[in-house]
Amino acid sequence: LGDWLEGVLEDGLTQCELPLLVRLQQAWANHDGSAVADWNDWLQATRETAELVDEDLRLGAALVRLLGSLELLPEEGLLPKDPGYVTLFAWAAHVRTVPARQTLLGFAWAWLENQLAVACKAMPLGHTAAQRLTERLRPKLVMAVDKALQKEDHELGPVLPGLALGSALHETQYSRLFRS
Repeated sequence: LGDWLEGVLEDGLTQCELPLLVRLQQAWANHDGSAVADWNDWLQATRETAELVDEDLRLGAALVRLLGSLELLPEEGLLPKDPGYVTLFAWAAHVRTVPARQTLLGFAWAWLENQLAVACKAMPLGHTAAQRLTERLRPKLVMAVDKALQKEDHELGPVLPGLALGSALHETQYSRLFRS
């Protein structure tokens, strides 16, 4: 599990979501709705399966509801059609004036915590083992953020064939443990 998560962090988040957060947060700061929409669409295009697109859109819709209830949604015209989770996470960080590095660290930490919480439910992994994995991967989160902050636009894009294949197989399973 630790090796798998490290691979997803390095070949996924470091290459895609984390550097994208920086670009989206800057686009929000510049009130550039076109750039926000373009990056949001770009991210949707990188999702290899309908399941992964659906996950991002459902999380985005949940964040729209939360931000709306807190009266923190972007002004009319800036919010793209079907905003994804990363797009809205960047908005929330912008509106709360969280610096880019801390935004990325918070996003990466939340991702790791979520992955380990699901793993504890789905496999024989106790909480102590999950904490050991947290300690093992915590420094990797910082390294991922440092790398992500250096990425140029042409270097972006996840490289996760195993995750894509697993997601494609999961889409057609006769039963599911979690809605992904």
